[in-house]
Amino acid sequence: MSNIAVIPARGGSKRIPRKNVKSFLGKPIIAYSIEAALKSGIFCEVMVSTDDDEIASVAKRYGAVVPFMRSAQNSNDYAGLADVCLEVIDTYIVSGKKFDNLCCILPTAPFVTDKLLVDAFENLENDNYNCVYTIEEYSYPIQRSLKIESDYVKMCWPENISKRSQDLEKTYHDAGQFYFIKTDTLLSEKKLFTNKSGAIILSSIEVQDIDTETDWALAEMKYKIINKM
Repeated sequence: MSNIAVIPARGGSKRIPRKNVKSFLGKPIIAYSIEAALKSGIFCEVMVSTDDDEIASVAKRYGAVVPFMRSAQNSNDYAGLADVCLEVIDTYIVSGKKFDNLCCILPTAPFVTDKLLVDAFENLENDNYNCVYTIEEYSYPIQRSLKIESDYVKMCWPENISKRSQDLEKTYHDAGQFYFIKTDTLLSEKKLFTNKSGAIILSSIEVQDIDTETDWALAEMKYKIINKM
């Protein structure tokens, strides 16, 4: 089996400027994704897809390759991860390289570890999945979520008002770390979420969206706790 790790990191971050190369506890945050991929030992290629010269330079410094720059079409605010990964695969195919599986690792995912990547690959290889990614359980049942309608708070699903939380089905959300998918599936379905996806469930200490400076500070606190820093 041949695997490629694709780390999509464009330069145009707006909420946190230069987010993908911003220092996270002493080194660029993208370095954590690159190092986890390299340490896992399961990838023939660890590449960064970027439109930005500085990001490309940082990526190479930490051991990734940047064999080509991302197109302008897939560098805007509307390009999805699947679009970026498809462009990478198509470009490699033109050059004569084909990979069995692709792992899209987000550049702002410092909680990704080599072990998680290996576990996901083993699940993809040994179970009946064509995609594996990380998820986290919602801390409160979404079946009892609320909405504001005509200035009044109402339940989204009022039929659950009398049900105990522990009696409701568990629900999960994407942990936003990586997506390990069979290349043929990606090429045919043109999306990262498939009907035959498997998941690795993470705890709340291992998951943190990083969209604001507050998120960033929380992620650094969690990382210190996990790594006993």
